[in-house]
Amino acid sequence: MSDINTLTSALQQAGMRITPQRVAICELLTDVHDHPTAAMIYDDLKPRFASLSLATVYNTLDALVQLGVVNALGHAGDDTVHYDADTEPHVNLACISCCKIIDIESEHVAHLDAEITTASGYKLLGARVLYYGLCPQCQKKQAGTTARKK
Repeated sequence: MSDINTLTSALQQAGMRITPQRVAICELLTDVHDHPTAAMIYDDLKPRFASLSLATVYNTLDALVQLGVVNALGHAGDDTVHYDADTEPHVNLACISCCKIIDIESEHVAHLDAEITTASGYKLLGARVLYYGLCPQCQKKQAGTTARKK
């Protein structure tokens, strides 16, 4: 998991000013585990920073992704990009019904990185493994809905 210093240092090295708003974006990314969207970050921080713009959130996130310290996971059935400050090898599971994304640790992902590096000669800078499906809660909801229809 990237920490606040890693994120802010990366922004600084990219020539971006380290404003209180950008620090707050970095803090939120490192403190949460629910893979927020840009809109979620904006909604969470706007009450604290009246001058915060959605463009600042997007520009900061784009820079962090380009610098390799945050992953953009793509959408989880909600047509919105979710972000993850945990760039260590792991699996993300996305529910296409409630759009929740969780992390699953897997030793196989680390082995896959080594295999790919050996086979390709690439210096890997990061990877994403994202599975889509239905979480246990949404499966129960669907089973309840199906049972009532019969």
